[in-house]
Amino acid sequence: MLIQALLLIVLLWLPHIGPAWPQPVVFNAVGWGIVFMGGILLAKSAVDLGRSLTPFPTPLAQSELVITGFYRFVRHPIYLGVLSVALGISFVSQSNLRILMTIILFIFLDLKARREEFWLEQRYPQYLAYKMRVKKIIPFFY
Repeated sequence: MLIQALLLIVLLWLPHIGPAWPQPVVFNAVGWGIVFMGGILLAKSAVDLGRSLTPFPTPLAQSELVITGFYRFVRHPIYLGVLSVALGISFVSQSNLRILMTIILFIFLDLKARREEFWLEQRYPQYLAYKMRVKKIIPFFY
């Protein structure tokens, strides 16, 4: 959790370095749209988890497996929401460094999800079947 928070803080505080991007108005508008959609995805997915929500990768003792809402499309929609917000901020600020940090954040969240899924498979017998039919972070792709 600490590494995840640190990566997000670094992403937000990175300076803009490099040449200007073409069509800055377009990137700004698209970026804000991605931030907005990512925020909704993140918030709705957290609400859907309810009492099962935890910042740590190990499931809580009283948790239940949630496979409804955005969890029908990806196994980790909160991670997708965080990544969407990070990508949107990268577009709004038109920062190559923030794009790089978003990629690093993706790699970290993918590794975290891998570890989390190990515990989810142990806790919920039906998780393996869910894992086989629903993509991990990016709907229809990964």
